Amino acid sequence: QVQLVESGGGLVQAGGSLRLSCVASGLMFSAYDMGWFRQAPGKEREFVASIRRIASITDYADSVRGRFTISRDNAKNTVYLQMNGLKPEDTAVYYCARHPRFGITRDAEDYDYWGQGTQVTVSS
Repeated sequence: QVQLVESGGGLVQAGGSLRLSCVASGLMFSAYDMGWFRQAPGKEREFVASIRRIASITDYADSVRGRFTISRDNAKNTVYLQMNGLKPEDTAVYYCARHPRFGITRDAEDYDYWGQGTQVTVSS
């Protein structure tokens, strides 16, 4: 059974940093592209970043590019999201997800397994 478990969220002041982790189990982690999404209250879930199974290939939403960095450690079955220069508008529940097919996208509907999410709150 595939499980994704996020951690690392919390409360931080604007300008601060957090590092999110997502540990995967029940799958051959290195064979899958992975993504991070977020959902703020009253808003739809939105794409944040993705990383291909070949870790040098990444993609970022315009709103986080230059501030967030996605990475993975296939030996630890873990994908990370390093978040620097956090802003109040980054406040959301952050989810990691597995993309099941070749050719990763930004569409949440294309991802098949999701974690339970971790809350990130940025105070002004």
